[in-house]
Amino acid sequence: MGVLSIILLVLFVISALVLIFLVAVQDEKSQGLGGIFGGSSDSTFGTGSSKFLTKVTSIIAIAFVVLALLVGITTKTNASSSLLDTAASVQSEAAWYSAETDTATVTE
Repeated sequence: MGVLSIILLVLFVISALVLIFLVAVQDEKSQGLGGIFGGSSDSTFGTGSSKFLTKVTSIIAIAFVVLALLVGITTKTNASSSLLDTAASVQSEAAWYSAETDTATVTE
């Protein structure tokens, strides 16, 4: 894992945690989970903050998706063979082992 992958992974985890927090404190036209912090989310973060929280949540959600794609791309391993090639090599190894054990049983 390169330095870029680690930085992206840390940013990805931070954005996930911030997104969880923002979704939890938003007001859902009722007293959502923002009431845990001693009142509704409007009184916790001031009046008129629901529009701000919605915009910030949207931005963090977009950043979360972009970071997820970037982490997936940067940590992708280059497979030199396809799944079918791997399966064929495993089958040939199994056939070799099977032939070897059959010969060992006959000689005993």
